[in-house]
Amino acid sequence: MALGMYGRGQRANAQSGAVAGTEDHTRCWCSAAPITDFLLTSIGIHRRGHHLHRERGCASSFCSAGCAAYTATMPSHPSSTPTRGAPRSLTGLLPFLRPYRARIALSLVFLVLAALATLAFPMALRHLIDGGLVSATGERGAQAMALRGHFEELFAVAMALGGFSAARFYMVSWLGERVTADLRNAVYSHVLQQSPQFFETTQTGEVLSRLTSDTTLVQTVVGSSLSMGLRNAVLGLGALVMLVWTNPYVMSVVLLAVVLVVLPTMWIGRRVRRLSRDSQDRVADSSAIAAEVLNAIPVVQSYTAEPREASRFARATEDAFRAAVKRTKARALLVAFIIIANAALLLWGLYRGTEAVLAGQMSAGHLGQTVVYVILLASAVAVLGEVYGDLLRAAGATERLMELLSSRSPVANPATPKRLPTSDQGLEVQFDNVQFHYPSRPDQPALQNFSLHLSPGETVALVGASGAGKTTVFQLLQRFYDVDRGREAGAQGSPEGRILLNGVDIRDLSLDTLRAHTGTVPQDAVIFSASAMDNVRYGRPDASDEEVMAATQAAFAHDFIAALPEGYHTFLGERGVRLSGGQRQRIAIARAMLKNPPLLLLDEATSALDAESERMVQAALDTAMQRHTGRRTTLVIAHRLATVQNADRIVVLDHGQIVEQGTHSALMAHGGVYARLAALQFTS
Repeated sequence: MALGMYGRGQRANAQSGAVAGTEDHTRCWCSAAPITDFLLTSIGIHRRGHHLHRERGCASSFCSAGCAAYTATMPSHPSSTPTRGAPRSLTGLLPFLRPYRARIALSLVFLVLAALATLAFPMALRHLIDGGLVSATGERGAQAMALRGHFEELFAVAMALGGFSAARFYMVSWLGERVTADLRNAVYSHVLQQSPQFFETTQTGEVLSRLTSDTTLVQTVVGSSLSMGLRNAVLGLGALVMLVWTNPYVMSVVLLAVVLVVLPTMWIGRRVRRLSRDSQDRVADSSAIAAEVLNAIPVVQSYTAEPREASRFARATEDAFRAAVKRTKARALLVAFIIIANAALLLWGLYRGTEAVLAGQMSAGHLGQTVVYVILLASAVAVLGEVYGDLLRAAGATERLMELLSSRSPVANPATPKRLPTSDQGLEVQFDNVQFHYPSRPDQPALQNFSLHLSPGETVALVGASGAGKTTVFQLLQRFYDVDRGREAGAQGSPEGRILLNGVDIRDLSLDTLRAHTGTVPQDAVIFSASAMDNVRYGRPDASDEEVMAATQAAFAHDFIAALPEGYHTFLGERGVRLSGGQRQRIAIARAMLKNPPLLLLDEATSALDAESERMVQAALDTAMQRHTGRRTTLVIAHRLATVQNADRIVVLDHGQIVEQGTHSALMAHGGVYARLAALQFTS
């Protein structure tokens, strides 16, 4: 999670249809697709084909079912920015429903049975009225028995309705919870695999908003609204069929009235959906503001910016409120129209039926049955209108979630990864004519014609002013970004660059293999909200307690950890707020030492330490650079030159290019950039 303040980034969600060529997608749905199409279309949701495929390198267990790696068809050419599709309906959830086809089928069975039980109720009521009340003749005992039989028939229908409805409710609620959990896991796992480029334009707070509020909307729909919609669609269809059978004239007029109700509902619904999406975007904006400010609360308070930030958040929440009010007005109009139209439909049916009874054209029981069917039809349409509003909101939420799932990192695993040959002597590292521009700064080269060779076991220090390209070297070596290729690399007539580990291009290695062979100690130590033991063990989850303690002792962290209230099991707080800067740094060093990688990357690892701690940790780092009988290959970023005087080689960078390299003594004798930097630091 980003810890610093940053400007408001571009929203990650691309607008619908923003990616050219997304209309021609390959369909890849489950065998029940025709039935699903009919059911979804009956409640106003239309399918658009989407190409489903497994994203290479996806670590989610749910992806193994072929459902989590959801993506729209991407352009065939490489892109410098993550490509995002924009699915426009709830069909994006179908891959998540597919693994539970059996439960869905069982839910549909209970749904249909409950609907049939409901449709049987008017027939039982007609039998009661005509056979038990109006036409009751004969002895009183026989009348009582007949009346009891009709009530028993009604009670049996009610029992069946209750049992089937309970079973349907349980099955559908289970599906809602399960699908929502799978969706959250899939989105989170997919976001974790994105390169830093993704987070240059996507705020952490917006991702969190999608993982929480958007998935909650989806849960409501899958676990409740969609089931109610399907149930009322079946009820409405069944009521129409029964009206055709029992009273064709009434049915024909009712059907015409239903069409007159549905068409305006669809038109208003489109506006509700558009406003729902806008409302959810505004909520995500306010969440993003809150996340960045709360993560930088010391900076906010030190600049006495609390009122300013409170006002900024208030403006964002007001924008969200206004968007929600617009959505609510449109939805209120939708609900009012449906209720009034259905009331008119019901009253008209009751009026015509009463006239028919008075004229002797229909029995009282037949009228009661017809009225109940009209009520069922009217209520079904009313509920469908309400559910339609929920579906429109969830469709917007689904789009936002699918946009995250369809984003592709420009850094991908190769189709057939190569094996990395290793030895106890460390890794050989070769930067060969590397060119690189950050995607957010395409006109400003970060590295130019950068070539550097590290022999196995060699310790090389990178020195230079801020912005010289030192951190870029680390990021490229861990493949957070790929080197420029093609036209960008050859803009000045130079061949495409590459980075080799033991002679293998890192783009031919799986990301897991590459990063498993590197260990990093960043300048700003990252401490997780966990115990000291868990924070160190993060470097190697299968390490024993003894191995963890050995690493902390080597990093001179054991003593202060043991002195904590609960020792190694002490909770360190969010981002390690219970520790000093030097203590956090030593835990980060212990984490890297526990991992014991053949390639160690130290980004000014002693920058946060006092003089005594720096001396101890520098000695620990000297030990950490050794690996078994040989030495570990180490690359160090240094601002304080005193910490790297003993490096095998010092490389001086300036504006992304190597301007000097050699040992400390050789560079001092040369009298160049390094000598001037050293003179300034050592004199001060």
